[in-house]
Amino acid sequence: MMKIGVIGISGGWSSEQLADAVEKKTGFRLIVDFENLLLDLDTGTVWSGGVDLSSLDALMVKKIGAQYSPALLDRLDILRFLQGKGVPVFSPPDRIMGVLNRLSCTITLRNGKIPMPPTIITENVDLGLKAVETYKEAVFKPMFSSKARGMEVISPGLGAREKIENFAKKHGMMYIQKKIDFGRQDLGIVFLGGRYLTTYARCARGDSWNTTIRSGGEYKPFDPSLELIALAQKAQSLFGLDFTCVDVAQTPDGPVVFEVSAFGGFRGIHMARGMNAADLYVTYIQEQLDKGLITY
Repeated sequence: MMKIGVIGISGGWSSEQLADAVEKKTGFRLIVDFENLLLDLDTGTVWSGGVDLSSLDALMVKKIGAQYSPALLDRLDILRFLQGKGVPVFSPPDRIMGVLNRLSCTITLRNGKIPMPPTIITENVDLGLKAVETYKEAVFKPMFSSKARGMEVISPGLGAREKIENFAKKHGMMYIQKKIDFGRQDLGIVFLGGRYLTTYARCARGDSWNTTIRSGGEYKPFDPSLELIALAQKAQSLFGLDFTCVDVAQTPDGPVVFEVSAFGGFRGIHMARGMNAADLYVTYIQEQLDKGLITY
C-alpha cells in the first residue's frame, strides 16, 4: 500500500478532498496539520498523529496554514528536512517558497518578462503617497496574503497619507500596485505537472473591487485563447510547481499576470468545471512515484 500524506488543515474543504482522493486510490489517509507536528532533529524524525512522516512514500502540500505569514517559511523548512530524508514532496518546498512571498514571486515573474500591473515597492511613506498620486488609484498588498486579505485600495486626497502610514506601520515594506481595469472578472489558469489542465473565471458581484469568493464573487467556466494559455504556461514554468494556478486578468492594454499560486484552484475547478482536481492530482503523483520521476 502506497502511503501518501496530505499537508493541510483538518476540516478544510480542499484538504479533505485531497485526503479522500488519496484514501480512495491507496487505502491510506492522513492529514498533517502543522499545529500538531513535531520535528525531532536528534532522531531525525517528524511526527504527526503518531505517524513518522519520514516513513511515508510521499507528501502532498495543499495548505501549510490558514493564513499566509512569514511563519509559513519555517513550516516549509521542516518539509525541506523531510525531503532531505528522501521523502518526495509535491510541490517541493523550495519551489513553494518562491511563490509564497508576493515580492519574491513578482520579481521572478518580472525577470521572466511576464506582463504585470505597474508596481512600486517602498518603505517610504512619501514615496508611497507619490505612487498613489501617479497611479490615481492603488492597491496596497501585504507580502503574505491570499484572497485579498489585508489589501487596501487608496486614492489621492484627504486621508491618503494616514492610510499609507498605517499600512507601513503594520507591514513595513509596501507593495503598491496600480488598480487596473479588468472588468468584473479575472482568470485562474490551472496546470498539473506543467501541462495545461483547465481555466475558470472569478466574477465579482455587488460593489466589491476584487473578485474573490471571500468578497462575494462566484466561479464560472471560461475558455481562454491559446495566447492566454501560452502566457500562463510561461509564467508557471518559472517556478516548477507540480500543481499551480496562474491568476490572469484581461485589460484594455492586454493580459497581465497577478501571481502564481501553489495552493489555489481546487474549489474553482470543481464549481466551474465539475472536475475533481484532487483525484487528478493523486493520479499524477502515483505515476511520478511509479516511474521514479522525482526531482529535488
